[in-house]
Amino acid sequence: MTIGWHFDNTYSKLSNTFKEDIKPTPVHDPELIILNEQLATDLNLDFSKTKDKDLSFLFAGNSLPDGSNTIAQAYAGHQFGHFTMLGDGRAVLLGEHLSNKNKRFDIQFKGSGRTSFSRGGDGRAALGPMLREYIISEAINALNIPTTRSLAVVKTGEKVVRENLLEGAILTRVASSHIRVGTFQYIAARQNIEDLKTLVDYTIERHYPQIKSSKTKALDLLNLVMEKQCQLVVDWMRVGFIHGVMNTDNMTISGETIDYGPCAFMDQYHPKTVFSSIDKLGRYAYSNQPPITKWNLTRFAECLIPLIDKNEDTAIKIATDVIDNFQNIYEKKWLNMMRDKLGLFGEDKNDRKLIDDLLNWMEKNKIDYTNIFCHLMDIKIDNNTYKDKTFLTWFDEWKKRSQLNNSSKEKQIELMKKNNPIVVPRNHKVEEALTEANNGSLEGMNKLNDILKNPYSNQEDIAEYQVPAPTTNEKYQTFCGT
Repeated sequence: MTIGWHFDNTYSKLSNTFKEDIKPTPVHDPELIILNEQLATDLNLDFSKTKDKDLSFLFAGNSLPDGSNTIAQAYAGHQFGHFTMLGDGRAVLLGEHLSNKNKRFDIQFKGSGRTSFSRGGDGRAALGPMLREYIISEAINALNIPTTRSLAVVKTGEKVVRENLLEGAILTRVASSHIRVGTFQYIAARQNIEDLKTLVDYTIERHYPQIKSSKTKALDLLNLVMEKQCQLVVDWMRVGFIHGVMNTDNMTISGETIDYGPCAFMDQYHPKTVFSSIDKLGRYAYSNQPPITKWNLTRFAECLIPLIDKNEDTAIKIATDVIDNFQNIYEKKWLNMMRDKLGLFGEDKNDRKLIDDLLNWMEKNKIDYTNIFCHLMDIKIDNNTYKDKTFLTWFDEWKKRSQLNNSSKEKQIELMKKNNPIVVPRNHKVEEALTEANNGSLEGMNKLNDILKNPYSNQEDIAEYQVPAPTTNEKYQTFCGT
């Protein structure tokens, strides 16, 4: 197959402490469901001359391309606060592909069978959750938020057992790497300082080569990862995205969004919004995402203590000072992000109050998080008339503050349009598309994906994708899929 694979596998050359050499388990009757042709082009891959049957065998792991070197990666994680030794229990890394721009990408199969890390699981995935990851990860990418990507989904021709029998599927995930906070936790738990140094050096070489020669590499790495993760969660807050399962094994060192299990987008604004069926206490609610990011980074810092300073007490103090600065970094980034959403240039001492007043009004009146900012950009979507007296008073204050911009209304709207999506993956539309797909039709999913490719554009005939779900007594829930 003259597809253009160019594998250069570095992680698989690390010792067996970091991974298991294993091949995907072949499946009975693979069928290609969806192929991301734009992503393939970005990766300098050409599937146009390859038959669908050959592609289905490729993306099921039944046939492996030359140069691949399949492994399952070892990692640990705090899952809802409880530490567990984990690893790729249903995923196999095909290898590291170099694009023609010499960018390195992990190519990983998700749902490809058991590994030694499966902990009694079947190592498989169901079609619905894999298509959900495809839809949401590609939507997050279109929203200009760092993320893993989805290259393909195949049906396996086999059933998987969850609450009932479901269609089996495998997703091909693309990432700048799959190194996680949990990877560091796994190595740190083994208490082998040389392995920890190896992981730090490998991570820096791959993601942060600018600090290779630093005398304080571990500390610099902590600062850089904190900066990336801080920006990531600010972007999630900007678009109303709720990750749903922010365990430490789901926080990448690269700063990419990873693992789209019980994720969802918020309709009505409420800081405590939770969709995940397993998040009974709201640990990963919308407003808890920043403090959980800090909590996860604290776990990362703990792993690095032996390399920050030879004196443990000194190392702990240094790392604590770094982590304590998270709030300052986040607050500044969040405030600037909200200024951008409101089209406010510069800074004014009353900006925080202006923003808080709006959010409080939105929460009290159950206002749609996406559509209110569309309203402020003069894009009328829903039936909310925004005639509420409190809102009109706030609107006058916003207009007064906007006059301090010393810029045109056009410039203000231009800034707002870069930061406020006009369409997001509404949960009920995602569910509709997944239900249709499970029943054999991809028409709804293909249309949804096309619309979500341009979230900042005022497209024609998309009104049904812009309104929140009809009011119902049933609470919308999402599930992990494992």
